[in-house]
Amino acid sequence: YEKPIFKQVFRGTISDAPDFDPSVDAETLYNAMKGIGSDKETILDLITSRSNAQRQEVISAYKCSFGQDLIEDLKYELTGKFERLIVCLMRTPPYHDAKEIHDAVKGAGTNERCLIEVLASRNNKQMQDMVAAYKDEAYGRDIEEDVIADTSGHFKKMLVVLLQGTRDESGVVDADLVEQDAQDLYAAGEEKWGTDEATFIMILGNRSVTHLRMVFDEYEKIAEMSIEDSIKNELSGDFERLMLAVAVQCIRSVPMFFAKCLYKSMKGLGTADNTLIRIMISRSEIDMLDIRECFRLRYEKSLYNMIKDDTSGDYKRTLLNLCGGDDDLAGEFFPEAAQIAYKMWELSAMTKVQLRPTVRPAPDFDPAADAQALRKAMKGFGTDEDAIIDIVAQRSNAQRQEIRQAFKSLLGRDLMKDLKSELSKNLERLIIGLMLTPAEFDAKMMKKAMEGAGTDEHALIEILVTRKNEEIQAMNAAYREGYKKSLEDAIHSDTSGHFCRILVSLVQGAREEGPADVERACADAQALFFVTNQELADACNAESDDMEMKFMSILCTRSFPHLRRVFQEFVKCTNKDIEQIIKKEMSGDVKNAFYAIVRSVKNQPSYFADRLYKAMKGLGTDDRALIRIMVSRSEVDLFNIRKEFKETHDVSLHEFIQGDTSGDYRKTLLILCGGED
Repeated sequence: YEKPIFKQVFRGTISDAPDFDPSVDAETLYNAMKGIGSDKETILDLITSRSNAQRQEVISAYKCSFGQDLIEDLKYELTGKFERLIVCLMRTPPYHDAKEIHDAVKGAGTNERCLIEVLASRNNKQMQDMVAAYKDEAYGRDIEEDVIADTSGHFKKMLVVLLQGTRDESGVVDADLVEQDAQDLYAAGEEKWGTDEATFIMILGNRSVTHLRMVFDEYEKIAEMSIEDSIKNELSGDFERLMLAVAVQCIRSVPMFFAKCLYKSMKGLGTADNTLIRIMISRSEIDMLDIRECFRLRYEKSLYNMIKDDTSGDYKRTLLNLCGGDDDLAGEFFPEAAQIAYKMWELSAMTKVQLRPTVRPAPDFDPAADAQALRKAMKGFGTDEDAIIDIVAQRSNAQRQEIRQAFKSLLGRDLMKDLKSELSKNLERLIIGLMLTPAEFDAKMMKKAMEGAGTDEHALIEILVTRKNEEIQAMNAAYREGYKKSLEDAIHSDTSGHFCRILVSLVQGAREEGPADVERACADAQALFFVTNQELADACNAESDDMEMKFMSILCTRSFPHLRRVFQEFVKCTNKDIEQIIKKEMSGDVKNAFYAIVRSVKNQPSYFADRLYKAMKGLGTDDRALIRIMVSRSEVDLFNIRKEFKETHDVSLHEFIQGDTSGDYRKTLLILCGGED
């Protein structure tokens, strides 16, 4: 297993200041707080340019020189988030962790996210020091007692295991035990009905990091899915989040875990300042450089710029000092981040994701009875929307086609026409979408994306990138049948240039199928490298559109398993990630199309989760996109999309739909969604 990240070089952003004199610093801080108002700039610049050990010496010198408590003076002089950040910087790491845990469990609610983040990521010594600091801080209790009193179930048991700080840190790996643990985890989860949580807790809470990395690789061979996907399938709620954090994210890469936590703390409306402060302080002397790199790798934006956009004033200046630099100014990865990018593609290539729908065929299905019930719901004055929704949303598409046929055979009526005349607006669009065959629905969505004044390029990209060959061919046939024109001609008349060529290539439904060809993948990666390397291209007088054409010839034709390997090899030969190249070198619809292909190859449910998030966030809802995805994925992978949505956006798809839609339309969408996470 390639060992990511932990090389014995200093990877923090804050280190000991040279020529340090605690008495001089104490006097500088005293003068900065003397009189009316305080010199905040001096305070923040001094404190963020000293290590934690040096700050402790300044606290002592301050008391000796002025007979006052520096932390109390800072609390008095400063306010708000800036005060919280500066005061937290003055505490030693164990006392800072202890206070965070105490604040997470005291009072009415429990901050489970804080418990997960701190307890999942600390090593044995950090854990033991924190336990001692908690006792010493005169909270009058033992940290374990407080956590037990405030949590429950398997979540509580795993937290107690972690609090012991007894994970094996020897680094010795027993190959037989690796195989045994992988088998035991498989037997405890995927292989049985229900889950044996105790096995997960025992293995994931005690084995060494190196050992578990090898267990995860072995597990993948046995289960044909990653340990992450198994945990998402088998567990739920806070316990699931904790096991994903401990087991997977912190074992695979602690810096990537913190990069994700930081991103979640700042995206969307409002900032989770406590999380932001806690991570920026606790990692500034450990691995902030690695976190920055992982952040840029995953989110195509530097941590520095995200903090800059999301915070203000002296609070922002202090955080930026802790961050220590803007990685958007650099174009390439550090070796560690390149290694993680490589590993991410390798994982994506190895994992066979078990796709799970949210809508399944109804048992004891009787199309004639359903047809009669629908007729009754639409007959006479008024419409019984509830009856219509309960039938249509809880049948598979094949069953709905039988109902359409039975409605015509028994009643001599066209069900689609009746539904259109009885329903309206988004509910009508959603119900009609569900009643169409998948091919008819896709054809209709393509038509809608191209009719009228503007073109919905995102819809065209999403449909053509994510459908299999046979689905695209069926859609082509349905389009010709329904609109008496070929879909390819429609694309030609509605789009132009390279974007048009990409769509025409995809609409052939002729993408190669089958596994990766390693030799060819290396050649493809080299070809992409050649056209994206300006110097090489200039030396060979390459045409300006060679890059787009080369990308199209590979990204639009190769199988997804093959492309995974191509993108992995691309990292190896360029030290860059293909996503970054596309974002940097291309623009407009061409960029969006290639980016969508890469995202789908990497993790298609995650791509759809992002599309759903964009459809609902901010003011207004893109109902067409919402309906398109909920209808087309409900019998394919909507369960997986839900899980990705929750993991990336920290809110369940169910909650998001509930807050963004209303009435019978909302009710139908929530049935398709299939549950909360």
